[in-house]
Amino acid sequence: MAVLPEVAGATKGGAGPRRKARTKRRIRLLTSVALLAVPVLVYGAFIIYPLIRVVGLSMWEWDGLGDATWAGFDNYVAIWDDPRLRDAFLHGLVLIFFFAILPIFIGLPLASMLVRSKVKGLGFFRIVVFLPQVIAMVVLAVAWRNIYAINGPINTVLGWFGVEMNESFLGSFTWALPAVGFIGTWVSVGLVTVLLMSGIARIDESYYEAATLDGVGPLGKFWYITLPAVRAEILVCITLTTINALKTFDLVYMTTAGGPGTSTTVPAYEVFYQAFRAGNVGTASALAVVLTILIFMINLVVNILGEREKK
Repeated sequence: MAVLPEVAGATKGGAGPRRKARTKRRIRLLTSVALLAVPVLVYGAFIIYPLIRVVGLSMWEWDGLGDATWAGFDNYVAIWDDPRLRDAFLHGLVLIFFFAILPIFIGLPLASMLVRSKVKGLGFFRIVVFLPQVIAMVVLAVAWRNIYAINGPINTVLGWFGVEMNESFLGSFTWALPAVGFIGTWVSVGLVTVLLMSGIARIDESYYEAATLDGVGPLGKFWYITLPAVRAEILVCITLTTINALKTFDLVYMTTAGGPGTSTTVPAYEVFYQAFRAGNVGTASALAVVLTILIFMINLVVNILGEREKK
């Protein structure tokens, strides 16, 4: 009978720490919920709700002022049926080549040279390469519009070699889209180069030294050492530049406004045009939804392929 009080005391003593542990867990849980509440509310108010609102607007035919009429999926069907809207997405896919693919082909050897070369003044060249990223796109667009002008420096240089242009590059149905795309290439090269430089700088120098002893040349070192080591950075570059290509608006608006004709219209510009110029808010919302899905799907495919490469 004398043991029972000790057992009871032990039970009470054991219950205390367990109760304190449960109280601490509850406090941590409440603290975590409180800390997450504000960012979740902000994210929901400024990201989730606008997305839901846009999806809702895409189901209506509305000019932004008067009464709205239920349209269902007609606005989505119009994207496929209307050649102007359909071509806008094709132009966006063309810009992916200029914004994403071409900069990587240029940025890879450029980043390798800027990291591995022992020439003085490389810091200055790194700044010059990245400079387009820190200048507003509107400013760059105005500058390039003057460069592409009929009396601009490009046509002047071409004239020295007997090539005469009767119209500016941005006014040509043939050259307007590639001209806009080349501006995107020039801007994207800086971002791609800096990202790839961060990956190349992490490569152990001993790999290159061993390759030199084995008689491997500069091209072999680049192909067998540098390129495999920066696959993750390449995926990041493709993701960021693809998004930039598909959501390009300010560059097109300031250089061609979608012209000549509709030869340089892109999805983001069409969202603006349909909503504020043509008065088709429902069509503009449907375009925005399709563009969002397209960007998500392309980047999902890129990341899935990247994960397979890692395995």
